[in-house]
Parts: sequence; C-alpha cells; structure tokens
Amino acid sequence: MDPERLIYPLLKHVLMGPAMRAAFLPRVSGLRHVPRIGPVILAANHLAFLDSFVLPLMVPRRVHFLGKHEYFTEAGPKGRATAAFFRSLGAIPVDRSGGRAALDALDTSAAVLERGGVFAIHPEGTRSPDGRLYRGRTGVARLAMRTGAPVVPVAILGTDRVQPRGRAVPRPGRIGLRIGPPMHFGGRDEGVPRGRAARQVTDEIMVAIQGLSGQEYVDGYAPRPGDPA
Repeated sequence: MDPERLIYPLLKHVLMGPAMRAAFLPRVSGLRHVPRIGPVILAANHLAFLDSFVLPLMVPRRVHFLGKHEYFTEAGPKGRATAAFFRSLGAIPVDRSGGRAALDALDTSAAVLERGGVFAIHPEGTRSPDGRLYRGRTGVARLAMRTGAPVVPVAILGTDRVQPRGRAVPRPGRIGLRIGPPMHFGGRDEGVPRGRAARQVTDEIMVAIQGLSGQEYVDGYAPRPGDPA
C-alpha cells in the first residue's frame, strides 16, 4: 500500500484532527449531504490557508484537492517532507499559471472523480481578501458537467478570524462548516454553448454557497497574488 495512504488516517484521527477540534471547536452541520460512496465535488468558499486542512479533516471521506506546485518542488529534506505531508493530506500538485496548466488541473481533478473519489475546490480560485464571497471561476462547473459528479456546496466559517491574512500560525477560536444538499448538473451543456452553461452552473453554485455562508457577494473575481493593483 502507498505509505501516504497510511499517513492520511494517522493525521486525520490521531494527530491533526483531534488537535484542530481542541483548538477550533468546530461546529459542523450537514455531513449527511456528503454521499458515503461515489464521486462528489465539494465546492467551498475560501477565507484562509487553514481551509485546506478543515475540509480533509472534518469530512468523513478522504478528500483530494489541488495544491500549488511550489509546495512540492522545494529542494532538500525540508522540501521532501513538505511534499510528503501535502500528498498525505490529499493534495495534488498543479501549476496554476493558466493555459495548458489549467487543462491539466481539470484532467487531474476529473481522474479523482472517475475513480469514485472526493474532490474539493474553491471556485473563487484564491482566498477572499476581505471576507466577502467573490465570483466563481468556471472550472467547478466544467468538472461537474464533464464527470456527472454531484456538487455539494460548503460554507467555511470563521477561519479568517483565527488566521487573518499574513498570519502563519492560526490562533485558537471557533470555526464552522455548513454543508448543503447535493446539486446535479448532468446534461446542462446539451444544446447550450459550453461556456454559457459553465457560467450559469457556476453562478448557481455560488448562490448556494452564499446561502450557507451569509457572505456579501461581489460580482467580480477576487484578486490573486501578483495581479496588478
């Protein structure tokens, strides 16, 4: 067996999971909406770096997500340890520079779902700079229409308070996770231009996330690090 698959339950049930519950006292509702078997896309808002740990550790099934390739390419023992840690947690390295890299990310995500796995994605594409919910990018819709996997909307609450931007180590404080009913989008691109269908589906997913999170919505993309001011 892949040793990284052995490390995952150790992190989830023995090391990180209990520590996070003690530090953040998470209130989790709606876990019944996550199918016990079969492919599923978890579509969540994104408030803090901590979010990448909240979903894998609080959802019963093993969760995969895309991680910046920089987490996997650092040289030396520390770099190898960091890469092993993120892979063990379910992260998949991807170059997010756009173009061919974006297609590769879609293929990688689809492969997880085609194996019957759980894939988590933040449709905003980056952390919210101010706690508001920003317009979703259409990768989540394209993935749902391509694979037929249901989309489960998720609201992550309070991680921006325990880990504000610029803070490396979260401080103790209560966080929450609200999970909504599955959404199905199979066939939504039949007879409709794929780009238009992807936009409509993405907007529906963001409405569902907003309904769970209560965030103010911004009809524009969140700025990514390095974007011109």
